[in-house]
Amino acid sequence: MIFIELFLVFCMIGAVSFGGGYAMIPLIEREVTSKGWLTTSEFTDIIAVAGMSPGPIATNSATVVGYSVAGIPGAIVSSLAMTLPSLVIILVIAILFMRFNEHELVKSAFYGLRPIITSLIIYAAINFSIANGVISPTFSLEMILLVFIFLGALFSLLFLKIHPALVIVLSGIIGVFVF
Repeated sequence: MIFIELFLVFCMIGAVSFGGGYAMIPLIEREVTSKGWLTTSEFTDIIAVAGMSPGPIATNSATVVGYSVAGIPGAIVSSLAMTLPSLVIILVIAILFMRFNEHELVKSAFYGLRPIITSLIIYAAINFSIANGVISPTFSLEMILLVFIFLGALFSLLFLKIHPALVIVLSGIIGVFVF
């Protein structure tokens, strides 16, 4: 029964999510926590590992969630369920896109999806920050230090153009010494 449930959950998420893996995170988090498979904190740890691992973050997340819930068979079912809708949709879109990519309605639809995708990514970042105490209504030295690490990483990425992998490693090293 758990394999069917995993398949249905991740197949639905894979079928209705647009904007890439980071836009899928709020949907995955809601399903996983509402079913009691993981807590928000546990899911956040999975996202951290999935984001640093090679491959799409949504598929990596589904794989680890599936493994946490039902071992290796759960990981396989969750991964297949997450990627199957994308495969089918991409094949259909590729066929149709070649015929209709210059149509004004198609251009308008893609343009209209951009803000919602951005808002889903921002929502996920804020939700995880609150769940992990990075953002809180009270100021603490730890929160201030976390904000400085965030601002330093953002500055390094945007203005210094440091490679994201190096920023991740440096932020981890700073975290080891500061906390």
